[in-house]
Order: sequence, then structure tokens, then C-alpha cells
Amino acid sequence: MRQNPSFTLADVDEIRRIVDANPWATIVSHGPDGLVSSHYVVLLDQERDDLTIVGHVGRPDDLIHGMGERELLVIFQGPHGYISPGWYGDVQAVPTWNYTAVHLAGVPEILDDDENLAVLDRLVDRFEGLMPDPRRMWQRPNDDAFVKRLAAGTVGFRLTPTRVVAKRKLSQNKPTDTVDAVIDALEGGGPYAHPELAAEMRRARDARADAAR
Repeated sequence: MRQNPSFTLADVDEIRRIVDANPWATIVSHGPDGLVSSHYVVLLDQERDDLTIVGHVGRPDDLIHGMGERELLVIFQGPHGYISPGWYGDVQAVPTWNYTAVHLAGVPEILDDDENLAVLDRLVDRFEGLMPDPRRMWQRPNDDAFVKRLAAGTVGFRLTPTRVVAKRKLSQNKPTDTVDAVIDALEGGGPYAHPELAAEMRRARDARADAAR
């Protein structure tokens, strides 16, 4: 991802927030047959306060990606959407796309069976916990044999990135009144309404204002 100083995101806490809020990731690697990609849920390592992530892939994706041997690129994408030039007022403008993205790259560590089970358990708890009547991984009708058999078909990993590129392109290069107008448009009706993207723009706008004080 090409970096632009105007849109660089370097705050680790903000990057962690984006990763945590957008756990459906794209995993990319380059092997003997060229580029390969997969899609999996990835979480921050709860034992760390940096950008270390944990997750799993199904077999044989571990072999396809050379898991533990080759560098992986893990891509997280936050809210994104179309920005109409009409929202800028009566000025020369063209359409664009606002977005937030995080790229974490490194060679992952393969988890042992117990660590992998713990990550799988945490994944289930993270998402199933929002259900009105959660079905936990170890809860009946599942039994130990069933869970361990399914876990054996996965390979867990931990990745502490050696390269990080994070970017939020949220109209930071526009005047504040233009940014406010775009936020209002995204919060309104119409085909490109996007409250989540508006919230990200407001967060970035407020951070810039705080830094300028």
C-alpha cells in the first residue's frame, strides 16, 4: 500500500482499534506458484499491547502459505465508501473513495495444540458471546472429541509484525468545513450514506484538532 504523509496512521492504539473492530482479514503470501490469498478471522493477541495478532487457517492453507516459513501480509479494512464531488460545494472536484486500512507483515509463529485450542475458544467467545443464547465451543451437544477433531483440521499462528503500514484517507487534505459537509452527507440519506465511515472521519477530524491545540 503506497503511503502518503497526509494519510499516515502511526498511532498504535488507533491501529489496534481498527484491527479489533474489523477482524475479518485477508492473508496474502508469495509461494512457488505465485501469490495466494485466504480470508480468516484474526484477533489481537490479548497477552500483548502491541500489534501482535493470533488466528488460524484450515489445512492445507498452512502449506499453501508456507506458514511459519514465509512472510505473510495480513490486511485489515475498516469502513470505506464513495465520496461525491457534489458534497464539496461549488468547487472543482472529482469523486474519490475514503477508507482506512492496516497492513501487518511478518513470519508467523506456529501455535502448539493447546495454544491453538485457546485461540479457537476465544474466537467463539468473541462472536458467539453477542448472541442472546450463546453456544460456546465446549458446550453440549459438542463434546471434547468433537472439538479436538475439528481443531486438528486447523493450524494456529501468532504474528508479531516486522512491517506495519496503516493508512486512513478520510479527507484530511480538505478544509474543515468541507470535511464537515462530507460527514453530514454520509450521515444523511441517499445511496452512499455510511454512518460508520462518517464516525471514522469525525474521529480523525477531532484528533487533528486536538493535535493542533
